Amino acid sequence: MKKIQTIYSDNDHKWSVIARDPSKPNWLIDTNEYLIESNGMGLLTDPGGSEIFPEVFSALVEVFPASQIQNIFASHQDPDIVSSISLWLEVNPSIRCYVSWLWTGFLPHFGGNADTFIPMPDEGMEIIHQNIKLRSIPAHFLHSAGNLNLWDPKAKILFSGDVGAALLPEDETDLIVKDFDKHVRFMEKFHKRWMASEQAKIAWCERISHLKPDMLCPQHGSVFQGPDVERFINWFSELKIGMDALALPKP
Repeated sequence: MKKIQTIYSDNDHKWSVIARDPSKPNWLIDTNEYLIESNGMGLLTDPGGSEIFPEVFSALVEVFPASQIQNIFASHQDPDIVSSISLWLEVNPSIRCYVSWLWTGFLPHFGGNADTFIPMPDEGMEIIHQNIKLRSIPAHFLHSAGNLNLWDPKAKILFSGDVGAALLPEDETDLIVKDFDKHVRFMEKFHKRWMASEQAKIAWCERISHLKPDMLCPQHGSVFQGPDVERFINWFSELKIGMDALALPKP
């Protein structure tokens, strides 16, 4: 079963993660869902696919009323990100979902309507969640053509979506990365194949370096904390990705 754990708390301002599920079927990719609380209301990042909705819901309601989920932040359009939207709307029909403008005509195929989705521009935007000021940060082509991260400047936490993702084996259960060099083996192939643009990668690394996050929280795998955030940025900036990393036979 999935479990929910707090990773940041300051009075009315709280981050929790609904972490990976060791009992999930091996044909499903594992995911992390993050809950941001303020003033008794919740924002969920990449709330997951419809297949895992019961596990996410069960973990959430142990500590937080599901009907108080007010907002969803969808980093992009993949089914493991947000295909559960119709189920969340059954819990609270007034939920609003922030997503890149590029996907506002695609996500309603999962559920919702034109009023459900708040389009975010390519440059990102400020998002007010109750008493918290958040900001969406461009991460386009990493890997989706319309991809955004979520930055919390007070908590200094970056929800990085698929950037920093790792596909962990069953025996790797740590929530926080403990051995960065060992962790590289679980994220290298993913980043080489799924990250599409060298130019976008360098721009992202420079942008996030200026923010100086204390935590980098991906949608898959473990959380980077403290010095490992900078280690990841430096590692990613040097990694060959996309067509530069894909060895195809010449035509």
